[in-house]
Amino acid sequence: MPKTIAAKKSLPREKACSGPISSFITRNFKHYNALALKLAADAYREHIDGGGEMFLAMAGAMSTAELGISLAEMIRKGKMHAISCTGANLEEDVFNLVAGGDYKMVPGYRDLSPEQERELLKQGFNRVTDTCIPQDVMRNVENRILDRWKKAEKAGVRKFPHEFLYELLLSGELKKFYQRDPKDSWMLAAAERNLPIFVGGWEDSTLGNVFTAHCIQGELAPTSIRGGVEYMMELADWYQKASVRTKKGLGFFQIGGGIAGDFPICVVPMIEFDLKKKPRMWGYFCQISDSITSFGSYSGAVPNEKITWGKLDVDTPRFVIESDATIVAPLLFNYVLGN
Repeated sequence: MPKTIAAKKSLPREKACSGPISSFITRNFKHYNALALKLAADAYREHIDGGGEMFLAMAGAMSTAELGISLAEMIRKGKMHAISCTGANLEEDVFNLVAGGDYKMVPGYRDLSPEQERELLKQGFNRVTDTCIPQDVMRNVENRILDRWKKAEKAGVRKFPHEFLYELLLSGELKKFYQRDPKDSWMLAAAERNLPIFVGGWEDSTLGNVFTAHCIQGELAPTSIRGGVEYMMELADWYQKASVRTKKGLGFFQIGGGIAGDFPICVVPMIEFDLKKKPRMWGYFCQISDSITSFGSYSGAVPNEKITWGKLDVDTPRFVIESDATIVAPLLFNYVLGN
């Protein structure tokens, strides 16, 4: 059996925080993916406690899954320091904050016929697994954000997509519409801390589509919002500064795969091979994934593969938890928080 460096370092640790979730995990999570979760959580705490910072790469529909309930606390307690996410996760936390009470839940979604799916569309709902988002909330946020896009363009001010949402949230304009507890909104928590966010391929989202449509109609210029290349430039600058100021460097916590994960993690080889500088490697890596490893997918790649690309080093603590992120992430986050 091959040796696992991270497991060898972490196995002796049995110190639990006093909270019931932490105690439960320490008592029960002894083997397989349960053990991987605990080892990854212990190493996460050790990384943060040792003066490191953590970077979250979040794919999937985690905002609609209300991961914000635990993620917002992670942000507010200083356990998460920057985020890369899909455009959908960026906006869907805001959608849920202002209209979550109007969502339609379909626990038996697997039994829906194509005709029933079409009926949901006719009723004005877009389904994400067991959750149907009303289209009118998208239009409500669109109208408010569109006004900000137009004012910024008129003033000649270019901003990133997340900055417009930060401004909207911090303005208090949406407070009267809240249907969820604001403490459970990770975007609101991130806005309050001005957390760095990086969104590769933002165009692949509802608001990204809206912006594109207004560009096609000639109402906005495509260059009026800062995009992917500038996000990568911003990320390279942030990474180099953050990896120097932190004692243990930056950790990488990945949920799912795709652009939300690959976009930020490749900043290290870009700095090394393209900018000809010597960056500090990621100091921790954990991935929650249910993707199998045999089809060449990014989300199915084991961490060791990233060593060959110059993304991780030989001694980087590395973990893979093969499970459902909607179950694993809240447990791991609460363990890190000591709950």
